[in-house]
Amino acid sequence: MKEHKAFAIPGLLVIFAALGLVAFHVVKFPEYIPLLTVPAAILGFFLLKGIAIVSPNEALVLTFFGKYSGSIVENGFWWINPFAGRQKISLKIANFQSEQLKVNDAHGNPIEIAAVIVWRVVDSAKATFAVESCGNFVRLQGETALRHLSNLFPYEPHTPGEIALRSHPAEIASQLRAELAERTSVAGIEVLEAQLSHLAYSPEIAQAMLRRQQAQAVLAARQIIVDGAISMVEMALRKLENDGIVQLDGASKATMVNNLLVTLVSENHIQPVLSTAPMKS
Repeated sequence: MKEHKAFAIPGLLVIFAALGLVAFHVVKFPEYIPLLTVPAAILGFFLLKGIAIVSPNEALVLTFFGKYSGSIVENGFWWINPFAGRQKISLKIANFQSEQLKVNDAHGNPIEIAAVIVWRVVDSAKATFAVESCGNFVRLQGETALRHLSNLFPYEPHTPGEIALRSHPAEIASQLRAELAERTSVAGIEVLEAQLSHLAYSPEIAQAMLRRQQAQAVLAARQIIVDGAISMVEMALRKLENDGIVQLDGASKATMVNNLLVTLVSENHIQPVLSTAPMKS
């Protein structure tokens, strides 16, 4: 079932005709010609019953003897089939924030996750007849898609280039929107945006994961310090040899490398130790 345009004509033309028939009945009835005036009055009220007003961003879904007969999505004052059933449905943009769900990520870590979803109805027929309530349908499908998405990706990346919930928000949002759009298309709903609004480890493992993150940060900082210290030691030895300041043998180089690395890498303040032993001739 797809939305199509229902039969409708401008309501002002019909309302003038209906009022004219009713006025004819009121004026001519005292002249005892009810065979003309009564049908005119009935026809006038019949025409008035077909008047319908459609507000902006609203659709009027019509049914006739149990069958879908079309929708009116253009706002205005219309006349429709007086015997048609009517149901209004909003076409406005709607949004909601899902509840904080407790799920497991791709590595089995318990996390808390929630999302904000923005949607609207684009097919009034599907939204009316395909599902019981399109609002509840979107909400439930949003939570289902969010649970499935959290099982596909880890909370944090463990390998270079790995897509994770925390480090790739744009990719995760795009994946969530695509999956939710596929799930809600049967109800004539367009998903405009889907973004994670809450993401955290569950309280029972939050402290352990925080310590792990701190350890990873310390290791990364140490690696940068060590790489820089090695580069500085290499540059110092090369400059001493190139400028001819001093000639060092293997043991002397090892001692100097050791001292320089200790000085550059150590977190404590290093004080030099001067040797007062007499030099051998």
